[in-house]
Amino acid sequence: MTGFELLVWVGAFVTLTGVAGLVVTGFYAWKLRQTEMDDATMRQALQRGVARNTASLFVSVLGLMLVIMGLALR
Repeated sequence: MTGFELLVWVGAFVTLTGVAGLVVTGFYAWKLRQTEMDDATMRQALQRGVARNTASLFVSVLGLMLVIMGLALR
């Protein structure tokens, strides 16, 4: 296995980790909608969800960049 193939596999793992984070964040938001909270508490909880969502999306994009780099340089 060459270094570029390893880069593709590492990128795929990082991408799947980011996608898993997106799914977890979706379930988090779904469960929040099922609860009865006042607006201020709900807004605070959803802001944490937005931060998690952004971080997961960033990790996923980094993984896709690694995959593309590994394929392009191979």
